[in-house]
Amino acid sequence: MTWTPHATVAVVVEDQTGRFLMVEEFSGGKVVFNQPAGHIEENEAILDAVRREALEETGWEIDPIHFLGIYTYKAPANDVTYYRFCYVAQAGAKVSDHLDDGIIAAHWLTLDEIRGLGEKLRSPLVLRCIEDYRNGRQYPLDVVVDSKTAY
Repeated sequence: MTWTPHATVAVVVEDQTGRFLMVEEFSGGKVVFNQPAGHIEENEAILDAVRREALEETGWEIDPIHFLGIYTYKAPANDVTYYRFCYVAQAGAKVSDHLDDGIIAAHWLTLDEIRGLGEKLRSPLVLRCIEDYRNGRQYPLDVVVDSKTAY
């Protein structure tokens, strides 16, 4: 049997009032909250996946400004290991009200509201990424090299 981890992206977006862009969605038969996030598609540049997932899940265009880190999580519900490439971005314009299947709504929530969600967070990585961002963790975007932009 071949081990097949899942490569995903997520993005932390904070507005000028200190609220964070979050996604309310169905996952595993439950309603959960997450950053805009999803799988990287075959032949897709990672930053393109970040922009695409944010737009598809929230209707917002975003502009990535920093790389936050790579986070590993083994989900107990399905025993899948996820590698999350997490970025920090600025919000651009809201350009659509159409959201991906399974997405209930996009919300702007304060850190206290996010902490209050507790078990409704999709994984512990949701809060961890926001806390790392708030603690000043940041790397240049070019720390992740993509073959489409490397040469």
